[in-house]
Amino acid sequence: MLRFWDSAEVYQRSLARRVDAPSFVFYEGPPTANGMPHPGHCLTRSIKDVFPRYKTMRGYRCVRKAGWDTHGLPVEVEVGKELGIHSKEEIERFGVEAFIQKCERSVWRYMQAWRTLTRRLGFWVDLDDAYVTYHQSYVESVWWCLKNLFDRGLLYQGHKIVWWWAQGGTALSAGEVGEGYREVADPSVYVRFPLVDQPHRSLVVWTTTPWTLPSNQFVAIHPDLTYRVVADPDTGEELVLADALVETVAQKSKRQFETLGTLAGTELLGLRYTPPFGTYAQHANEVGTLPDGSTQHRYFRIVAADFVTV
Repeated sequence: MLRFWDSAEVYQRSLARRVDAPSFVFYEGPPTANGMPHPGHCLTRSIKDVFPRYKTMRGYRCVRKAGWDTHGLPVEVEVGKELGIHSKEEIERFGVEAFIQKCERSVWRYMQAWRTLTRRLGFWVDLDDAYVTYHQSYVESVWWCLKNLFDRGLLYQGHKIVWWWAQGGTALSAGEVGEGYREVADPSVYVRFPLVDQPHRSLVVWTTTPWTLPSNQFVAIHPDLTYRVVADPDTGEELVLADALVETVAQKSKRQFETLGTLAGTELLGLRYTPPFGTYAQHANEVGTLPDGSTQHRYFRIVAADFVTV
């Protein structure tokens, strides 16, 4: 399909054949090409492609202009790391003009990776005539917009509390502040999910989002992991939990479990359980019943998920 689009110049012809058609112009919210694209960019670029593609199918002439964000802290911080400098004073000693030139070269570092990703996603956008935020034409257009806002009395001087980067001597956006993170220990709970067809056996489910339990529909396990069946010394009930976590759960619950056996993850797939809250289960029975009059075969069962870790 991609080769056909390229050889037939489908996007270019969609513009050439619709010179007099209603116009729908798309300006891409520009990514920064000094970092490698990641899965999040696949999602956003797919979403960006949906609306112009729909408009094209509706008969519009859809100009899709790509853009590159070449300003801001991500670029400066990356270059600063390479040079081993981290403050405005060090940049000034290095030379502002030389630093700017380094930044200009840095922003195109992964250009080919971005082009390849864009093509592989089938994202129609004009990369050959993209706007670049450090180009003089773009900078002048921003100043032109500001002048018009000023002339109309829409700009005012005031005070605002902002995030401040003391080392770099500049304000930070909320997004930039959010990029810094550290690992923390989240509160979590262990919940028993009784198995429907095995009355004396329950799954031990761990979650850091207990507020989602009322709307629970499935329990996810990794099919390649080993799960252990143990006996609860207080109740005699059989509990099923990940083999690698038995000791951890025993310590946290202050219990001594007796091992009864092990199960492969694949042996648990499809087993049905009773959800911890009945409201959603009752609603599912009312609106999602199957021909046999039950939703238990559809909801409230164990499913495979490769993102499960221990």
